[in-house]
Amino acid sequence: MSLRLICGIVLALLQLSEVSVAREPVRVIFDTDISGDVDDVLALAMLHTLADRGECELLAVTISKINPLTGPFTDAVNTFYGRGEIPIGVTRDAQRRESRYLKLVNEKDEEEWRYPHDVRSNEDLPDAVTVLRKTLMAQPDHSVVLIQVGLAANLADLVESKADEISPLSGKELIRQKVSLVSVMAGAFEPIDGNQHFLEANIRNGIKSMQRFVNQWPREVPVIWSGFEIGIAVRYPRESIARDFSYRSHHIVREAYLLHSGPEHDRPSWDLTSVLYAVRPDDGYFTLSQPGRVTVEDDGFLKFQPEELGRDRYLEMNSEQAIRVREVLRDLVSQPPARCAP
Repeated sequence: MSLRLICGIVLALLQLSEVSVAREPVRVIFDTDISGDVDDVLALAMLHTLADRGECELLAVTISKINPLTGPFTDAVNTFYGRGEIPIGVTRDAQRRESRYLKLVNEKDEEEWRYPHDVRSNEDLPDAVTVLRKTLMAQPDHSVVLIQVGLAANLADLVESKADEISPLSGKELIRQKVSLVSVMAGAFEPIDGNQHFLEANIRNGIKSMQRFVNQWPREVPVIWSGFEIGIAVRYPRESIARDFSYRSHHIVREAYLLHSGPEHDRPSWDLTSVLYAVRPDDGYFTLSQPGRVTVEDDGFLKFQPEELGRDRYLEMNSEQAIRVREVLRDLVSQPPARCAP
């Protein structure tokens, strides 16, 4: 079956599915540390396929770690899925990180980019807070869901931002007016391998920024946390990487996964779970904890204290839910792009 025919079938099925989607697409800003782990790539692919289904609108991507190839690579993924126009913003002050897979953006076949992209350098991109403020200002009130799957640097800077030419509102006022929910992958809400004091990487690698985020984020805007234990309970299956992406001779998700994890590893789906909850909060994939308050200690340890009117809740998942989550993640990540390249 030809690629063009596959794309036509996928597009027709998605158009049919959109008829049954009663609610408005979820307006999403994706804040990612795409560089070290490959789950960020899978999560970004999910957002594009959910957008293809009419379930979300990806408004912007902001990047919370420093590597010269993060912007070009993100633009290549967006272009691969037919959305190369999506704004991208980058941090100028966060952890610098090497990557096993970002170099894909420089691959060429017969002198042509294997994965076309317009962004050539992070220096050509605006800073993340500018993109966040512009994007939020352009949206209806209480309509935007932020997904943070990395360091908290950008959202901490946003909440501390001042009124400017973009908006007369401070960061905190802008968040209260425009944001309905934040879905965060960070921390651990259960012991990990018996460790009662587990220091999860998204906090440990940016402790001060996560403290600024949890201490200053408005109480009126809910924060839903997906802990380390959720991602390790649902691993992306290696057989999907081997089998499900063959509709393209070169697929940016498959090649990034193989460069990062190789063909014999089922990678934990940390970031993917935050995306799934953010776009499909009512589908029963997870259960929410009681409300409470998250704090971050100086060594990076996250604590949760139950509080009746607390801003924070975290995801819980039983074994039956885990089976459903694993299957839907596989389907969404491997779904062919609706907007296929010629």
